[in-house]
Amino acid sequence: MATSDLASSAKAKYLQIADDLAAQIRSGALAPGDAVPSETELMDRYKVASGTVRKAVAELRTRQLIETHHGRGSFVRSRPPVQRKSSDRFRRAHRKAGKAAFLAEAEQSGGEPSVNVLFVGPADASEDIADRLGVPRGAQVLARKRRYFRDNVPTEEATSFLPWDVVKDIPEIFAENPGGGGIYARLEEHGYLLAEFTETVRARLASKAEITALALSPGSPVIHLVRSAVTDDGRVVEVCDTVMAADQFVLDYRFPAGD
Repeated sequence: MATSDLASSAKAKYLQIADDLAAQIRSGALAPGDAVPSETELMDRYKVASGTVRKAVAELRTRQLIETHHGRGSFVRSRPPVQRKSSDRFRRAHRKAGKAAFLAEAEQSGGEPSVNVLFVGPADASEDIADRLGVPRGAQVLARKRRYFRDNVPTEEATSFLPWDVVKDIPEIFAENPGGGGIYARLEEHGYLLAEFTETVRARLASKAEITALALSPGSPVIHLVRSAVTDDGRVVEVCDTVMAADQFVLDYRFPAGD
């Protein structure tokens, strides 16, 4: 939308401005890393008050097109390629080939993957985790917290919780690097054959801690996914609580059509 056309639209003025700036970003007129024009410049360009400009800039942050740094201003985001999370990432063939789910899907989506292990050790199960694992609230479980990167950009943070009686005799799972195929491969090697995974997915705004961890702008959305790994005898042997930068992922699933 051309700047001169803004006044003729019935759409809220701040949304018109956000759409105009978004079009400039998508066309490359505002390139990744470029500074967004200052509040004063935007007020002069669009003939609006400061409050309207601030709402427009906030809208661009919500759309994940820009990021704002305190004291420096707002900049067009350098967006990594979208990573597809599909049900295929948990195929046993990947584990047998020595690839954990993150590496398997990173190969398909491109980019250089890396992971930072933040914590491995005992933790008390919260009410939700205890219910999902089928253990008493406050029971000791093993927690494994990781932050994942693609091309050095943080994309997701995940914490796995595993029943202590399941993992206490699997020393590899206590290591930062549990070996090829990840913790699922180690579980299956010790007789916990995985039969299915269930996932609960919702979208919400990032918390302050998540904004910091994933280098997000204030007001950014995240995908909150909680997955349970279930064995062939119905035992839940892992619950993984994952928060993902919403603009960096597409959730892609297949479902059987039969009964």
